[in-house]
Amino acid sequence: MAEAGKKTGRITTHVLDTTLGEPARGMGLALYRVCGEAAELVTLSVTNADGRVDSPLLEGDALTAGVYEIRFKAGEYMVRQGRYSATQTIWDLIPIRFKVVDPNKHYHVPLLLSPGGYSTYRGS
Repeated sequence: MAEAGKKTGRITTHVLDTTLGEPARGMGLALYRVCGEAAELVTLSVTNADGRVDSPLLEGDALTAGVYEIRFKAGEYMVRQGRYSATQTIWDLIPIRFKVVDPNKHYHVPLLLSPGGYSTYRGS
């Protein structure tokens, strides 16, 4: 059980290359805290062999209520993998903006990626 008054929430992500049915290894991403038109960089990360980041993007007392955005470097990933040319995908940077209402909850924001489309959902 968490200490009284200590926040237990976190932001995590997972990226899957749905064309291959595999994790998107080595994709760069950045988490931003958004306030109006301004966005403050919180952290830079790269996905591991499982398409996840090794630790939460943000957690505990550092996670506050507000608007956040994860920017996935999808185009760079796809070209670097050598399976796609720059003309086979229209994606460059995929921003996913979401609200943290309760900083004690887990906000899992997955990305499912292919050359012609992408989707996301509220994960667990």
